[in-house]
Amino acid sequence: MTLALETTDLKVQLQLTDDWFTVCDLSVLTPGRGVAALLPDGRQAALFLDRAGRAYAIDNRDPFTGAAVLSRGLTGTHQGRPFVASPLLKQRFDLETGQCLDDDAVRVAVYEVRAR
Repeated sequence: MTLALETTDLKVQLQLTDDWFTVCDLSVLTPGRGVAALLPDGRQAALFLDRAGRAYAIDNRDPFTGAAVLSRGLTGTHQGRPFVASPLLKQRFDLETGQCLDDDAVRVAVYEVRAR
């Protein structure tokens, strides 16, 4: 038996400079799992949905290795803050601020997210 994916009219959008860019349907995001999205300028964003339904987007590039892998990282919380841990060297990045929780000198870009 084949099941059809649940679809919704809600689209996930990221704010890029002065405009909003539609990335995917909200139904593509699963709590606790990341999705990579290609942006118009060639960069990638890593999108996440938490169990409360809040969406986050950060740069997908791991600044420690240069690999585009943060969307494949493990999500969790530290002191009530959502983070993703890189699947390579395990550094944790705050999903709200992009700050590396393991090295104060490092951060990744954060995108404002909305569903419409």
